[in-house]
Amino acid sequence: MRASLFVLLLLASGVLNAQKSLVNGNWKGYLVREDKKEVVFTFDITGKFPKQQLIIKNGTERIKISKLTFIGDSIYFDMPVFESSFRVKATKGSKLEGWWIKGTSAAPQKWAFHAEQTNAPRFEGSATPIANISGRWAMFITRPNKTERPAVAEFKQVGDYLTGSVITPSGDYRFLEGKVIGDSMVLSVFDGSHVYHFNAKIADSGAIRKGVFYSGYNTTETWIAYKDPKAELPDVGNTPMVRQPERPLDFKFPDLDSNLVSITDDRYKGKVVVIQLMGSWCPNCMDETAFLSDFYNKQGRDKKVEIIALAYEYSTDFKRSVASLTKFKNRYNVKYPMLITPTTVIDTLRTEKTLPQITTIRVYPTTIIVGKDGRIRKIDTGFVGPGTGVHYEAYVKNFMELLARLNEEEN
Repeated sequence: MRASLFVLLLLASGVLNAQKSLVNGNWKGYLVREDKKEVVFTFDITGKFPKQQLIIKNGTERIKISKLTFIGDSIYFDMPVFESSFRVKATKGSKLEGWWIKGTSAAPQKWAFHAEQTNAPRFEGSATPIANISGRWAMFITRPNKTERPAVAEFKQVGDYLTGSVITPSGDYRFLEGKVIGDSMVLSVFDGSHVYHFNAKIADSGAIRKGVFYSGYNTTETWIAYKDPKAELPDVGNTPMVRQPERPLDFKFPDLDSNLVSITDDRYKGKVVVIQLMGSWCPNCMDETAFLSDFYNKQGRDKKVEIIALAYEYSTDFKRSVASLTKFKNRYNVKYPMLITPTTVIDTLRTEKTLPQITTIRVYPTTIIVGKDGRIRKIDTGFVGPGTGVHYEAYVKNFMELLARLNEEEN
């Protein structure tokens, strides 16, 4: 009895490990959707136990996971951002099988997952590409209900290696990576939240047809695209309006330490303030947080611009929200207040309950720019991340120019 108890204690503490490390090198992982479609991504395993690391690769993006917990033949690791974790078993160190668990506003999703150590690329196939599809494309995605939504795609093809992103009115699809194989193209991404797979047929250098977009656990859409260097997204009405523009903005919510913070506090008086409407579940919010945190910290001690994040989370469980937002805070060295709103992202009255001075919040992130007089000067739903290339560069330029103009105004 004592011996059995001793073994159990060792297992619980991680001291006794049948599997202490994984084979270093390139791996391919497969996430299995409800319809059995597999979305592939690649990752590297580096280092030695107990400091072995897993690094997920999407184009130029690298997502580092520094804590792998080995207990018996099981391995546990969390994504550094999002409510997202893996629970898997290892086979001889070169294969993994188990589950990816993703938090949602309802019950967690549980995806089957398997992976293998291999030097093969993300997508295989050797047929010579019939065209180079680098450039900007006007893209049209058809929902399952047959309605159409517009998008803009930016692709970069070097040989048969393909990267890029897709920008929609609700956000961009970050760092896509794939390949052109003969007259076919394929792209995918996994970042802990996004699980996307695109495939299509290339008609020629100016047209892509018969596209299929596998989004998340069970959504499948079709798409086509046409080369258009001037393609832009239309205004689909996602940007909230200000109800009473002459009134200063007003709100008060708790931060991650339960301290109430208001935009009317002395810290913000007479300053330009950026209000980031976000959620810890939101990949585009992750990119915006990285940008805003870097901008905020580079200002130094005497900050001309203040930032406040207002989080709309999956639930009203304060402790759950704090845990998820703390991942964001630590990952991106966030030093501005992150406040937790008393509603959820799926609450149809979320805007009325939190910011009644504006019309409905439709997309995340949404950014509110407040002038030195406390009034809303601009609401923007157009954030695009670094995976979009020139679009991101244009966004940063416009953002910096707006803040400079507002700072030149008298109080």
